[in-house]
Amino acid sequence: MSKVEINQGEIKVNFNESSSGKLSFAELGIKDEDVNVEGGLLRIVFDFEAIGDYNYFQTPTIEFFYEENMAETHWICEFNGKTVLDKLDNHGHSTILLLNRKVLNNLEQHHENTLIVHAEFPEPASLNIKESYVHFFK
Repeated sequence: MSKVEINQGEIKVNFNESSSGKLSFAELGIKDEDVNVEGGLLRIVFDFEAIGDYNYFQTPTIEFFYEENMAETHWICEFNGKTVLDKLDNHGHSTILLLNRKVLNNLEQHHENTLIVHAEFPEPASLNIKESYVHFFK
């Protein structure tokens, strides 16, 4: 279904097929030790190159849950080099990122389809990978 690569400062999830429904970060293959947000920065790359035929969920969604009650966090999502979301999220234990399916469709390419999520936390954070999830495809 997916393969996870851990690089310095980055988690990369390579999708081999378009899996329908919600998938927790744990189901994607991400482990607790893979997620290091001690410096307050997080970068996750979702690579859809191997999928081919995209059938996006009506509102592609990524939800991050964290153990701490976090002050304002900053989120940026880029799809194929274009910013598709730039959001400040207020206090809480989670952040929901809602993406526009039509924008993703318009930015699709034949060879590379990569979604990059950048997060900036005001302090170190502990992500809950069992509760955090993605829902990209129908």
